[in-house]
Amino acid sequence: MQITWFGHSAFRLDFAGKAVLIDPFFTGNPAFSADRAAAIAGVTHILVTHGHGDHVGDTVAIAEETGATVVSNYDLLMWLASQGLKTFSPMNTGGTVDMGGFTVSMVRADHSAGMVEAGVNFPLGSANGLIVKAPGEPTVYHMGDTDIFGDMALIAEIHAPKVGLVPIGDRFTMGAKTAALACRRFFTFDTVIPCHYATFGLLDASPDAFVAAMQGSGTKVVVPEKGKAFAV
Repeated sequence: MQITWFGHSAFRLDFAGKAVLIDPFFTGNPAFSADRAAAIAGVTHILVTHGHGDHVGDTVAIAEETGATVVSNYDLLMWLASQGLKTFSPMNTGGTVDMGGFTVSMVRADHSAGMVEAGVNFPLGSANGLIVKAPGEPTVYHMGDTDIFGDMALIAEIHAPKVGLVPIGDRFTMGAKTAALACRRFFTFDTVIPCHYATFGLLDASPDAFVAAMQGSGTKVVVPEKGKAFAV
């Protein structure tokens, strides 16, 4: 599997002829510096953790350009359909969907989820994490935006993820020390990739504290160059 980080919580997973974008926040993302055409080339699926603009991002536009199937919670997808989304597969917390060559499971996250239009905030389902499983590939857990919670132990028991995409930026998610505690206490990750930091001034500007807190854990911490794929 090849993983590419595009800044914030946006990732691309390439494996077995699939190209999966997660939370494709490109337009308006000051951390996005990749070539957009290359980032979306060949995309087959788009996964969205929750209904905040910095995670929904360019989902509708990319799906229209590529024909990708969008996977997310039912409430969010119904709203995106009203915005023009045509091809999608709805689910909700606890469910698993088979996307042909891989599965997506939706798990809990401790966070909010909604959009603001005309000064009114309206909910778009729950905030979630996503588990991606494919034969012969390491299981990936994108935590979405979340705090630590004790049921991460159940997620580890049920899904046994080996790659963690972990929010560390504080204020809106876990901070570095709490994120490291979550990884160390509940999971046996082979690799963790910190995300959701340094995008805006309100977030922690560096992954250094997370890297330091993970020392001695036996887990490989990868701080990738944005837009450059690496293998796991």
